[in-house]
Amino acid sequence: MAKTHKIAIWAALGIVVGALAVVITMKRSRFVGIRVLTGTVLTQDQDVNKQVPIPNTEITVAEDPPKSSSKSDAAGLFVVRLRPGIFPGRSITLQFRHMGYRPLDLRTRAGNQLYVVRMQPIPREAGARGDTPEVGVSNIRVRYTVPSTNIINVGSTVKTFQVVNTGSIPCDQRGPCSPDGKWKAAIASASLEAGDDNEFQDVRVSCVAGPCAFTKIEADHFSTGGRNVSVSVRNWSDTVSFLMEGEVVHNTVNDMVRVAYPVIFAQAMDFTLAATAKGPSIEAEINKADIVYPLGPTLTLPWAKCSITVVGGGAKLYRCEIMPGYRFQ
Repeated sequence: MAKTHKIAIWAALGIVVGALAVVITMKRSRFVGIRVLTGTVLTQDQDVNKQVPIPNTEITVAEDPPKSSSKSDAAGLFVVRLRPGIFPGRSITLQFRHMGYRPLDLRTRAGNQLYVVRMQPIPREAGARGDTPEVGVSNIRVRYTVPSTNIINVGSTVKTFQVVNTGSIPCDQRGPCSPDGKWKAAIASASLEAGDDNEFQDVRVSCVAGPCAFTKIEADHFSTGGRNVSVSVRNWSDTVSFLMEGEVVHNTVNDMVRVAYPVIFAQAMDFTLAATAKGPSIEAEINKADIVYPLGPTLTLPWAKCSITVVGGGAKLYRCEIMPGYRFQ
């Protein structure tokens, strides 16, 4: 009986030790689950259309010597890798720095979420270059050429639409979710009609404001053109704005010169060109005079600095930020 009793005690102790090992392993697995922080940097503004991504923002984890740092890409997306000693739930300070924006120190907790950070632009002081008032830039057009035959360009059609959503909300699996199934998502659609005997060519769909890094084209019914085109977009973060633009053509006469009109949000303008577009130039009215500015390899205008992001199908999204001393009218 005594031997049997000892065996039972050792068996019970083995069960207890095994259970403790399982608990410790489960707790440890929670603390090693997060190795990166993912988010996007936007311009602070109450108007969603003006919450444009801020590329080349430097992001630093203050508590991580040597400091972990990263830079946002053209869509404002950043990925900061954490050292093993920073566990989920720990308070950290993310430092965001970009010329033209107020420095931002965000006190938060390391966690499995999408960080949407909005930076306040530094106001441009009137007379920053003396007492001279800012020069107005208005009536902006984009001219370019596209190799084509036996068609006439009727014009360009542009449409903006929003995909309204709230980010970092776990998905309940009863509605749209992010591609990985973690976050609540929303889907919105937009369409264009070319009209009788016309059709669309070189239709472009681009995200121009909001956390564009957390969006995906759900249904592409525009790339092949046609009389009617449409698109559906999935968004699993905060509200975003999209630009849908296409060329309306009539299959009778060859005309290779085309005109596009940018969309202006705050101090930046956006427009897209097809992958085959060549020789873009900007026409603008400055001080009541129409002036043509070729957009050369440096992407620099006397009144703006531009950048290019290649989007779906090889199309190019141009973003031009106006320089101090000038303003859009």
